[in-house]
Amino acid sequence: MSHPFEPAIATVASLLADPSRSQMLLHLLGGRKASASDLAAVAGVSAATASTHLGKLLDGGLVRVEPRGRHRYYALTDESVARLIESLAHVSERVSTAPAWRHPARARLKFARCCYGHLAGELGVQLFASLLQRGAFDTRADGLALTDAGAAWLQQLGMRDTEPSGQRRRFAYACHDWSEGVDHLAGELAERLLQHLLARGWLRATGERALALTPLGQAQLLPLLTPREATVS
Repeated sequence: MSHPFEPAIATVASLLADPSRSQMLLHLLGGRKASASDLAAVAGVSAATASTHLGKLLDGGLVRVEPRGRHRYYALTDESVARLIESLAHVSERVSTAPAWRHPARARLKFARCCYGHLAGELGVQLFASLLQRGAFDTRADGLALTDAGAAWLQQLGMRDTEPSGQRRRFAYACHDWSEGVDHLAGELAERLLQHLLARGWLRATGERALALTPLGQAQLLPLLTPREATVS
């Protein structure tokens, strides 16, 4: 018996159930925009099939499209979609002894990756734990507010832009990490922080969602974090 007043989760679930569409969404979870041809290559399907899939994702509200001249680029609709995908990833990967965890590509994702513009994985969790240990945040109804101690510690990392932009978006909040089972930092501040780490050469993008810790990051970033095993990727 159907219940018309309950959320229509089956509709969204059916969109995510297709492996090609889920692969496209996981690619976009990295926070980058991608063309239809890029997403077709990621999913291993033809351009026509990719167009059909993207039309369904658009209709379902899971992605948005941005025209740029003659080209169109796709992205996740908003952070709620990113959190949904992260939550599903956590549920599907709860058995940490599965063979997939031993693959080098999975190990790189587990160590450090981009999650909708912020740092996730072991390194993201370590960074957030370091902030919490230093009393960097006060809890608010809409998430986390940066304290003077938190701003001072981020300045030790060389980061100066720590004030909310005033835009209608969440400044900072805890996001559950699918591979680690605990939280990393998300929101506007986390996005700025990741860009800062990349700009300083402490992290580098690998072309996929995975991020690599550079020798410079090993030498200059890790000593500032709460001790935890970490190696150059």
